Amino acid sequence: MTDFSIIIPCYNAVETLQATLKSIQAQTYGDWEVICVDDGSTDATMQMLLMASANDPRIHVRRNTGKGPSCARNFGAMHCATGSIIAFCDADDIWGPDKLRQLADCFADPDVDAAFGKVAFFQNDPELASTFSTVPAAPLSIPMLLGENPVCTMSNIAVRRSAFIRTGGFDETFVHNEDLDWLIRLVGTDAHVVGIDRCQTWYRTSHYGLSADLRAMQRGRDDALRTAAQFGYAPSTRSEAIFLRYLSRRALRLGQGRVLPLVFALEGMRRSPVGFFDAPKRGLATLVGALLVPVLPTRLSQHLFSR
Repeated sequence: MTDFSIIIPCYNAVETLQATLKSIQAQTYGDWEVICVDDGSTDATMQMLLMASANDPRIHVRRNTGKGPSCARNFGAMHCATGSIIAFCDADDIWGPDKLRQLADCFADPDVDAAFGKVAFFQNDPELASTFSTVPAAPLSIPMLLGENPVCTMSNIAVRRSAFIRTGGFDETFVHNEDLDWLIRLVGTDAHVVGIDRCQTWYRTSHYGLSADLRAMQRGRDDALRTAAQFGYAPSTRSEAIFLRYLSRRALRLGQGRVLPLVFALEGMRRSPVGFFDAPKRGLATLVGALLVPVLPTRLSQHLFSR
């Protein structure tokens, strides 16, 4: 049995997958396996995977028995993994070389069920990342998740396999915010989830794909809120404002029109001015950006609002 099983759902990822795998092979902690679950790629992803597996026996290739990243993650974690700890990584993200070693030190505490670190956000070159997430000092809670999710991406979470199985895995009916729904259920089943105040994951931002459909993300969050309600939690007006601020910033970064960023920003301030400006610089920059978006250069907008 290995310590870490790393699950990578892959779909038409030929342009980024090699960098992802190299970042895992460069880990300073060596007791791991990678399970790449191909989701029906139509490009050269499968050929690249088979070549990588032939060159490194720690890399295993599987075909998704269903469809979609949630199904791929469930299949890899529940039916293929041999490790006691499951770490997820998307096929376009990059890990820092000490990520697994830092996680191993954290999981040496038997009370820890899951852990995450800080995330760096980049577009093309990870060395040019200038925006970073923050890690809360307290263990992860459902109220934290209902605001601006500090985990940020599935590439930034590792969980004991036993704790993952207790959650029942990802809800495969979700298209958006399936990670939020799963994290709510993870914390709701009394998992002790802690943050590591080290940058571990480099997240590749994209103008396309599922995460670019902000209205759909909003609807997906509404579904996740119903999960939170099952554990007795409802979003506060403050957390709603924080989430709407996040949508406004993301709309600015993606260049999604002259109106949408302002719609999100004004709705966030209407819900809770205190929540919208709980991080004063971020709140003010978002509001100003939403007001100036017709004249704000696209490149500047992408830089200012990269998270």
